[in-house]
Amino acid sequence: MVTLAEVARHAGVSASTVSYVLSGKRSISAPTRERVEQSIKELGYHPNAGARALASSRSNIIALMVPLRTDMYVPVMMEVAIAVATTARAHGYDVLLLTGEEGPAAVRRVTGSGLADAMILMDVELEDERLPLLRDARQPTVLIGLPADTVGLTCVDLDFTATGALCAEHLAQLGHREIAVVGEAPAVYERHTGFAVRTLEGLRGRARELGLRLLHRPCEGSYESMAGALARIFDERPGTTGFVVQNEAAIDPLLSLLRRQGRAVPEDISVVAVCPDQVAAQASVRLTSVAIPAEEMGRRAVELVVAKLEGRGADEVTLLAPELTVRASSGPAPHTAP
Repeated sequence: MVTLAEVARHAGVSASTVSYVLSGKRSISAPTRERVEQSIKELGYHPNAGARALASSRSNIIALMVPLRTDMYVPVMMEVAIAVATTARAHGYDVLLLTGEEGPAAVRRVTGSGLADAMILMDVELEDERLPLLRDARQPTVLIGLPADTVGLTCVDLDFTATGALCAEHLAQLGHREIAVVGEAPAVYERHTGFAVRTLEGLRGRARELGLRLLHRPCEGSYESMAGALARIFDERPGTTGFVVQNEAAIDPLLSLLRRQGRAVPEDISVVAVCPDQVAAQASVRLTSVAIPAEEMGRRAVELVVAKLEGRGADEVTLLAPELTVRASSGPAPHTAP
């Protein structure tokens, strides 16, 4: 392993000069800095993380708290995590991934130990029990998600309320009046997870304004659970012609069941999904959808937390506007078709 002293000898400077170039604690002339940086590059020198942390009181690590639950769509979570990691690396930070369902205990471990300089949290609930600790923490924090009370917090998220409203508007414009919402697993709503609750609020609010009848049914996402939910939907609302799906695992079972029942998409039933573009484009019927901007959310979260670390950031809420892409799964309601 290359040492700091070897870098100093190679660059023809003192070890303290190399240290000052690395830490930025003193002004070093441009030619000397360039010579040291070239030696670091040629020798492949990497500062010792422990020593660097002791010297600077900084770990250059961002903790990302992303509980991996069986009732959540993990590929989206991982897409956000990858975006966080790559953006953090571009800013000179590494990422510590905390995947356990530890809640406040994980926050205490990070804030009390100095494991990380900052935190980014996902899977945010409306009344998230981690929030009081975050408001008191000395480390900057950004939430990917929106709690009920955002005072003293920095958040970035897709505007899920507007997303729900946009789905309702699209189906209403096509003449649909009876809409069913196939939602996330029941546990997601029981935890009052922000994105699911807000999407439903947006759907219900816009449906009332547009005079639509709306029925919501949570779903585990398996073929059996989707079959049960679909049977209940048509039993209760036999005139249903529009579906909004916010559950990636339920998409293929829903399309398969509709096909088996002889209900053509979009001639008989229109389907709109809230899901990644890849899922929508690869479904058996290409789905009209509102995309989850996972990469942008991860990137924005890192940029916000780095700004805070550099003393430039203030508490703010960033909501990304939803975009609906029309594909092959939505069309005029049967009674309005030519």
